[in-house]
Amino acid sequence: MQIDVYHDTVCPWCRIGKRHLQLALAEWDGEPVNVTYRTFFLNPDIPPEGYPFQSYMHTKGGGRMPLEGWFAAPRDAGARVGLTFDFERIEHAPNSTLSHQLIALTPEDQREAIIDTIYAAYFEHGWNIGNIDVLVSIAEQSGLDADDMRDALSSNACHDEVMSDFRQSQQIGVTGVPFFVIDNRLALSGAQPPAVILDVLQQALTMREEDKS
Repeated sequence: MQIDVYHDTVCPWCRIGKRHLQLALAEWDGEPVNVTYRTFFLNPDIPPEGYPFQSYMHTKGGGRMPLEGWFAAPRDAGARVGLTFDFERIEHAPNSTLSHQLIALTPEDQREAIIDTIYAAYFEHGWNIGNIDVLVSIAEQSGLDADDMRDALSSNACHDEVMSDFRQSQQIGVTGVPFFVIDNRLALSGAQPPAVILDVLQQALTMREEDKS
């Protein structure tokens, strides 16, 4: 079974949705599942240098809500599944393109781990994940060759692959993430609880079995 997950590295609900999927798959006793993470941009128009985080979030909210009103729900939902969100440490709202390129450059069997590391760097430590030096440090901590990754990111390697994912998300009508596509026939939007994900996986399996009969 194939699951394509559209996500953005600056999306707290994507981090939570990824953890929910991991918890669901730990309980799944059906056929093997292959998960592919694909690029989505919550804001594709952020400049390469990013924006100051606090003012960006105020503007995004139209000034109608204190920032903690934005942060409380993902902070609480994350805590329930062992994830920490320290929004107060974030200074930059980065352009996330380079972080998605780092994921694409990472060997496939290490991608889930590096996604988790990028999420933690941003949401727990407030690192600017739009900065090449930060991303190279993340790559090195993840056991990848720092010089190779710096060269690749500096030369815009995998940019076309990242943008292709984003265009695909637009073509299938993704407007918010996380967004899960199961076997190219069922879709699930949002950081749904593990039980809901398991139900959808079972539906996909049932549909496949019905196709065979």
